[in-house]
Amino acid sequence: MRIDLHTHSTASDGTDTPAELVRKAAAAGLDVVALTDHDTTRGHAEAIAALPEGLALVTGAELSCRLDGISMHMLAYLFDAEEPALLAERELVRDDRVPRAQGMIAKLQALGVPVTWEQVARIAGDGSVGRPHVATALVELGVVPTVNDAFSPDWLADGGRAFVEKHETDPFEAIRLVKAAGGVAVFAHPGASKRGRTVPEAAIAEMAAAGLDGVEVDHMEHDADTRARLRGLAKELGLLVTGSSDYHGSRKTCVLGEYTTDPEVYGEITRRAFGAFPVPGAGGAV
Repeated sequence: MRIDLHTHSTASDGTDTPAELVRKAAAAGLDVVALTDHDTTRGHAEAIAALPEGLALVTGAELSCRLDGISMHMLAYLFDAEEPALLAERELVRDDRVPRAQGMIAKLQALGVPVTWEQVARIAGDGSVGRPHVATALVELGVVPTVNDAFSPDWLADGGRAFVEKHETDPFEAIRLVKAAGGVAVFAHPGASKRGRTVPEAAIAEMAAAGLDGVEVDHMEHDADTRARLRGLAKELGLLVTGSSDYHGSRKTCVLGEYTTDPEVYGEITRRAFGAFPVPGAGGAV
């Protein structure tokens, strides 16, 4: 089995619609794909309706968190999307995205960049607006060559010249909410140091004690040494190890199935979850 547990659609900051994403996942030879848009589950219904035969969909979301001033993301899998407490927290985070983006635009304009809210809103479309949309605007304007280059101290990285904070969930609260909603919590790309400061290992150990299920180890932003270190830490703490592409369509260079999760780990995730279950493909509309 080939299992990719971290992808994004136009429901947040990807460039493929949910329907396009699942069709591409099947074409890429995946058996299982997780749709984990940022702080939203809006793409799930469309993905399920288009799900090709032979492909299973894991419903999920990538939750925006912050610990001691460090931005981090929590992958939540197979939770009850209508559970009130987790739904309210996702909406709180999502509602803060527009004023945050507008604040980043104001800072960029003060730096002489002719970016506008209209441009960023056009790029975001129906998705939850975020830094990748502002970064894409910088690429369109020729300020930076790629979206990744926009995530630097000069521009949009944590603490960068145009960075603006938003409401983000305490990760311990995120773990509690996800588990209470019947889901499974996995710390996304914990060693992605190019994005800014990373959470120390001692804090990961505390999260493990609080119910964290796993860490995403095999990821495009982790080099070999980082993967080896995280794999050892996961073994020490009894955490599941996942791998995934973090696919965003054409917004990033990663491809579907670039990194995958071991079938035994996937099986354990499905055993632990009780808020939702993987959806088997029944031959969705083309």
